[in-house]
Amino acid sequence: MAIVAKTTVSLIKADIGGWPGHSTVHPELMKIASQELEKAVKSDLIMDFHVTHVGDDLELIMTHTKGEGNERIHKLAWDTFIKGAKKAKEMKLYGAGQDLLADAFSGNIKGMGPGCAEFEFTERPSEPVVAFMMDKTEPGAFNLPIYRMFADPFNTPGLVIDPAAHAGFIFEIWDIQEDKAVFLNAPEETYDILALIGAKSRYVIKRVFPKEGGKLPTDEAVAVVSTDKLFHIAGKYVGKDDPVALVRAQSGLPALGEILEPFAFPHLVSGWMRGSHNGPLMPVGIKDARCTRFDGPPRVGALGFQVANAMLGMPSDLFDDPAYEPARKKAGEIADYMRRHGPFEPHRLPMEDMEYTTIPEILKNLDSRFKKV
Repeated sequence: MAIVAKTTVSLIKADIGGWPGHSTVHPELMKIASQELEKAVKSDLIMDFHVTHVGDDLELIMTHTKGEGNERIHKLAWDTFIKGAKKAKEMKLYGAGQDLLADAFSGNIKGMGPGCAEFEFTERPSEPVVAFMMDKTEPGAFNLPIYRMFADPFNTPGLVIDPAAHAGFIFEIWDIQEDKAVFLNAPEETYDILALIGAKSRYVIKRVFPKEGGKLPTDEAVAVVSTDKLFHIAGKYVGKDDPVALVRAQSGLPALGEILEPFAFPHLVSGWMRGSHNGPLMPVGIKDARCTRFDGPPRVGALGFQVANAMLGMPSDLFDDPAYEPARKKAGEIADYMRRHGPFEPHRLPMEDMEYTTIPEILKNLDSRFKKV
């Protein structure tokens, strides 16, 4: 097979119906998605694919040579979700079609409900790519791990000892409330980066780029995160955003182990039950990516691929490893501790974040009963 000029990896996901409740994806929906993408391979629209799930999100991982934001690729994903949602409604699955917020496809899946992370790159002699998929949380949940991968020498010793990574990386950070973006350099502007991404409900890392002088083209992202906020699209609470990310590894980038290491710490993220609670992010193998306890706790799965000539090949389930048992145990302990707070902050989100849930309806009903003091 001839080597293609550039490869695109597209990870597009949607919650089109939970089985049961918000816990996982029904096998019938996975089957439908696989059949639709198999047809796309046979018609040469895509090169390769893998269908999976984390929690109740159906995940479509595809390779092709058509670049980012391609209308035909995005329509393939949209049509696949529509067909799956139709089946979900027949089966009366919970929240059938809930992430499909538009009436018809409009040329690009962005702003239509499904989440999308994709990047186009020139393949290196060896091209490891990791697909991270989260459930029951928001895009800002990736801020801490992505920062640690590409800017924290205590996590990534390659930043210190690898000449190809020593210069650091460029972070593209989005203000998702004001629809603005800024590019900041690590390590020079580390404190500015942290000043923003610590406010994870507003500022989110969108992409990471190499700097000049390294092994990789500076205009090709080495990490990308989905940043769509469902509330901003729908105008009301319709579920958490359940973000996904793609990260390239090795040869001037963080090693595979450096990319996975941040998830050995189950940091607190927003989401969990009814999108209204803080809880620990638990790294799990795909077989354990079912959100059950209090609709959680929030989960992250990671599949590794050795991309070659725009083919994914077989996935490696990277968190299906006893090395992450301590993180899972710690996440369980944190979940116990947070649950003991019941409806009180900091388990429940602060009021400014609750404005994006169903709490405004409760407050509206009480408004007339408040009296001046």
